[in-house]
Amino acid sequence: MRIRDIRAVGLRGQTPEGGWSDEIEQEDCIHTLVAVITDEGVTGLGSVYTSDQLVRGSLSVLRPLLLGENALEPERVAEKLHQATFWMGRGGSITHTISGIDIALWDILGKATGQPVGRLLGGRYRDRVKPYASLLMDQPAPLAEHLLRIKAQGFRAFKMGWGPFGRVSHALDEAIVRASRDALGPDCLLMVDAGGSDAFWPNGYKWALRTAEMLADYDVTWFEEPLQPDALQDYIRLRERAPVPISGGEVITRRQAFLPWLQAGAFDIVQPDATKVGGLSESRRIGWMAQAYGIRLIPHGWNTAIGLAADLHLASALPDTDLVEYITGSPYLDDLVEDRWHLDEEGMLAIPDRPGLGIALDFGAVARYTGGEPWLPES
Repeated sequence: MRIRDIRAVGLRGQTPEGGWSDEIEQEDCIHTLVAVITDEGVTGLGSVYTSDQLVRGSLSVLRPLLLGENALEPERVAEKLHQATFWMGRGGSITHTISGIDIALWDILGKATGQPVGRLLGGRYRDRVKPYASLLMDQPAPLAEHLLRIKAQGFRAFKMGWGPFGRVSHALDEAIVRASRDALGPDCLLMVDAGGSDAFWPNGYKWALRTAEMLADYDVTWFEEPLQPDALQDYIRLRERAPVPISGGEVITRRQAFLPWLQAGAFDIVQPDATKVGGLSESRRIGWMAQAYGIRLIPHGWNTAIGLAADLHLASALPDTDLVEYITGSPYLDDLVEDRWHLDEEGMLAIPDRPGLGIALDFGAVARYTGGEPWLPES
């Protein structure tokens, strides 16, 4: 089975707020879908966390390396793409685009063999996983109301991030966390994401340590991105002294770049994003490395439905990955599939068990957010 073509299409019109200091708009494209098309009629789907302009530019470089390749060898093909494009810079748009290609190739392999991707990644440790509702922070009262509405949908784990946190005062930060814990009660997981990868993040080690001590009083499960994303030494010191687990790594790409952070013990929880880091192939390798250093992998997933499906399969194939991120209120996640995501009575999400990624797209919804641009065979 050979690769015949690859196409990309961007999602626009309902792009959710990111909480960034330079905020994105609904018409901005930050998620791009890719389709890898084979000569035997099997098409694989992938998702890339970057704009369609950058993906298309990257495909102009990658396409000649990809066409004619064996579509049933995702890890080898993805590694070929990495190795052959090193001179363009490892970790930027090329790597992000390879991520979507890699996910699509795993989807093809699953469809061709009749197996769910998680089984092909090494086996299914679980058939369901707990999603944590991911939402932006707000002032205490409206945030508490928002959390209660999401809790009523069945979620039992929550991560709130960005917004005013770390940007106004310590008193407001604590008021936000207190109101959130009071609203959710003691039995729900609560995570805090400072958003240290935001442009010109102003806070350093001493702020992060003081804030971590405050978060421990409210039984926060982890403190995410409390520092600038390249502050390795501060992350090491913070992890050693903080009374809550420290997580990060969403902006790092490729397994080689993660290794110094894992070896140095900078994280309790490492959070590669499969749609940026190099796909499922790289995510799995990072998960294996993390396990060797006693670090859990919980994937970053500010995502589309295709990206969520990839994360679910990754979670099924790694023994300690028992949570996945679920961005709330995004049509790109909720509307793009025929069978909408459903939580069970325990707030768990079933991992698809059909071949490949195991999802079927709602093509009407896809057309709404892509302007009807053709990107699949006979579409």
